[in-house]
Amino acid sequence: MRLDVCSIRPRSYGAWRAWLVCALVHVVLAGTSGAESPAAPLPVSTPATAIPSPLYQWRQDHDTNGLGKFFLGREIAQVMGHQGADWLERPEREAEERPDLVLPALRLNPGDSVADIGAGTGYFSWRLAKAVGPQGAVYAVDIQQEMLDALARKMAERGVTNVKPVLGSETDPKLPAGGVDLVIMVDVYHEFSRPYEMMQAICAALKPQGRVAFVEYRAEDPNVPIKQVHKMTEAQVRREAEIHPLE
Repeated sequence: MRLDVCSIRPRSYGAWRAWLVCALVHVVLAGTSGAESPAAPLPVSTPATAIPSPLYQWRQDHDTNGLGKFFLGREIAQVMGHQGADWLERPEREAEERPDLVLPALRLNPGDSVADIGAGTGYFSWRLAKAVGPQGAVYAVDIQQEMLDALARKMAERGVTNVKPVLGSETDPKLPAGGVDLVIMVDVYHEFSRPYEMMQAICAALKPQGRVAFVEYRAEDPNVPIKQVHKMTEAQVRREAEIHPLE
């Protein structure tokens, strides 16, 4: 499995310490790269991490900020409701999450189609829209219509026309099949109540050579001031990605 990892450091927390892990994994190619070459069969591989059975476990003893529902040993966090939308636009977020570093790490091209899963109010969506240009498209996916309404207002205020709000579900982001170059999830994957099903649907939406970016607060560092269930280790990201058709 190829996992490209970059570390994102906040401006105000010491030059040595990384707060975010930005991990990019690549979809397994369904065919050859030549336009006139016959398509090769999808390669069959044995996942490095076995698919658990049952998929999820429930425990009574759990973090109060989690659901008590576990996937591959990780407790799934509670979803932040739309009532907390203002927090997504906090002034400190630029210094904490460094979109000025995240965006270049994604290596986007003009005309790309990008899905921003858990887009919220569109904090990253409009930046992604600028990166892919007017010929590109950003699918801003959220499961809360209230978030999408706020996002639409933000895009209108900025004059952004290539962001498409999409109301997804807990198991399906409702993206066009095989139509997306990059799926990015910023500080949101850990909240998916059905992460296995969601990632299967995400993989189905990727183009050949498409990529998935997990951007999460680092659980390796106990000093990162984020609740524990809202952080992930690089090893856990890898473990959960490896059971899907990604390389």
